[in-house]
Amino acid sequence: MSFDKAYCEPVYLISEVASILDIHPQTLRQYEREGLVLPSRTSGKIRQYSQENIDTIKSILVLTRVDGINLAGVSKILDLEKKVLDLESKVEEYEVKIKTNLSNSKALVVKKNQFEIIVFE
Repeated sequence: MSFDKAYCEPVYLISEVASILDIHPQTLRQYEREGLVLPSRTSGKIRQYSQENIDTIKSILVLTRVDGINLAGVSKILDLEKKVLDLESKVEEYEVKIKTNLSNSKALVVKKNQFEIIVFE
């Protein structure tokens, strides 16, 4: 998944994010310690959050407050969501390769379990 540069650009300070989301800055520090959100740092070690970080924090808040999931569970969910996105991009990549191969060849044989699929042009 690709986002535009502005979405990933770190521009918000911790106090601004805490104010926007109506949470304590210490909560944001805890999320960082847990590895759930990784804000950028300035040369002076000041945290800067992107819109992407804010959206992730919103997801964390929903999972913890609404769904009652602890931070360890949230970490697993976020990891699984990332894996799903990675797999979806790989599927898209392979679909392009298959379409390219189909246009260059007469037949494609794919063995799946005990069945063979033959596609003719």
